[in-house]
Amino acid sequence: MSVYSTLKSLNIELPPSAAPAAAYVMSAQTGNTVFLSGHIAKKDGAVWVGQLGKDVSTEDGKLAARSVAIDLLATLQTACGGDLNRVQRIVKVMSLVNSTSDFIEHHLVTNGASELLVEVFGEKGKHARSAFGVAQLPLGACVEIEMIVEIK
Repeated sequence: MSVYSTLKSLNIELPPSAAPAAAYVMSAQTGNTVFLSGHIAKKDGAVWVGQLGKDVSTEDGKLAARSVAIDLLATLQTACGGDLNRVQRIVKVMSLVNSTSDFIEHHLVTNGASELLVEVFGEKGKHARSAFGVAQLPLGACVEIEMIVEIK
């Protein structure tokens, strides 16, 4: 099944690819490996602000991570010359969760992105992963995720 058929069945419409907000590029490719810059969570077009363990629940954090994964797919599509079917494998996901010092469910928040990647790419979407708690993220975002992908 085409990646686009899967996205349609999940009722996901990819947004336009994001533009960098500072002195970096959204993706960099070396050989068949694409490195995607960190993307922050957005809700209704604005930064999804908050801190897990304080004013954002684990379940909302998981939804935020899922929204980041959708934005990452939009950037990846641009990096793949407009064709996500070129994805050979999602290699690595790194998730930063804006959280209180006693919050311990970073892995559950990050599942929002990981589960979507497997839904979209199947076996190719299974990846290595790191999930970290951090004291703060740019613009107060609750989640930031970056990704490494192998393409054909």
